[in-house]
Amino acid sequence: MSVTIVRGAIAVIDGSGRVREGDVTIADGVVVESADTTDAEIIDATGCVVTPGLVNAHHHLLQTAFRTLPGTRGIPMREWLPAMAAAYTAAGVDPELTGLAARAGLAEALLCGVTTVADHHLTWPADADTVGMARAAATAAADLGARLVFVRGAARDDPQTAAASAEDIVSALVPNRAGGVSADGMLQVAVGPAGVHSDPRETFALLGEVAQRHGLRRRTQANEVVDVEIAVSRYGKRPLDLLEEWGWLAPDVTLAHLCDVSDDEIARVAASGVSATHAPGCDVPMGWGVAPVRRLLDAGVAVGLGTSGGGSNDAGHLLADARLALQVSALVGPQLPASDVLTMATAGSADGLGRPELGRLTPGSAADLCLWDVSGVADAGVADPVAGLLWAAPGRRPRTVLVAGHVVVDQGRLIRADEREVVARLFERVKR
Repeated sequence: MSVTIVRGAIAVIDGSGRVREGDVTIADGVVVESADTTDAEIIDATGCVVTPGLVNAHHHLLQTAFRTLPGTRGIPMREWLPAMAAAYTAAGVDPELTGLAARAGLAEALLCGVTTVADHHLTWPADADTVGMARAAATAAADLGARLVFVRGAARDDPQTAAASAEDIVSALVPNRAGGVSADGMLQVAVGPAGVHSDPRETFALLGEVAQRHGLRRRTQANEVVDVEIAVSRYGKRPLDLLEEWGWLAPDVTLAHLCDVSDDEIARVAASGVSATHAPGCDVPMGWGVAPVRRLLDAGVAVGLGTSGGGSNDAGHLLADARLALQVSALVGPQLPASDVLTMATAGSADGLGRPELGRLTPGSAADLCLWDVSGVADAGVADPVAGLLWAAPGRRPRTVLVAGHVVVDQGRLIRADEREVVARLFERVKR
């Protein structure tokens, strides 16, 4: 048995808002109450707050290759979508680009304390090697030591083609695995159309059938700006009305964004068992609104946190977006406490993925954790080091990151890859 002890932290956050003192004991990649520590490896957490590894519940890793493109900032979503599509076409999305973008996005994630990323992949060129693209993203995650949830999405794809591709990806990546989760828990497959603004009822139905056959999670985006306008114009109904009719308001579904929702719609979401993902780092700069997180939580909706993609957010720094979530929450209701937002970024996101073993540091949980050094000048004068994780030191990065008990970031550096090489290869591929 391999035993590791994380010792000497100022505080340990277990992922459900509880803060404690003491060690974190890890045995064979799992947090345990106690173990024989005779030959244990000791990780010194002096001066640090220890948290569960952050869980990014909504990302588009491909967009890591398309950040700050001219003509994509400060424009309406109806103009942003075709601008991004043109950039994808010009670059030629294939397994190579998918893998390089995922590698860069996942490297960034680990360096920012994110140990699990849900990648809602929506770009599938005609005659694309879809299994090759999915496998490239999965290989990037495995090489770096990150957990990946690969979401076979759809955006104006032929419904039959999308469903067949989803079947092929499940068979190739997680064959005979109920729930679409690999035996080691490092890879998960899910499905999800982009939203009612781009995909018809048939796409939702056929991908839903794939999900039902394999026990996969379902994910989509709802109630931003453009999808509300299009749904009302095209169907005479709002997105959540359509999702309810199409069988996509259910406990296995997670909805990203939810910026424009009424009290009645919140009640319906809560009653259905749907979970939500807040993405302020995308929605705020794009002018898409602020999700009423406090109202969702008070209604009983499980809420996670996501960055969304580099084409809208330009970063994959979930803790920075957690700080933004605190700042903008007062615009739509009472200000969220830091403990609630940290829970969203850990256990809340994990629950939306159907992964209760992630985002926590309680016995039986996966040993994914971060050591955040709070001994520097940026934390001088901070009365509450837990709240200070979010309020102080914008852009804070962890000193050490473990995934499944293995150190993948140490002293702020990747263990399994050269950061400069990751960057250079992506720039070479997109010729920028």
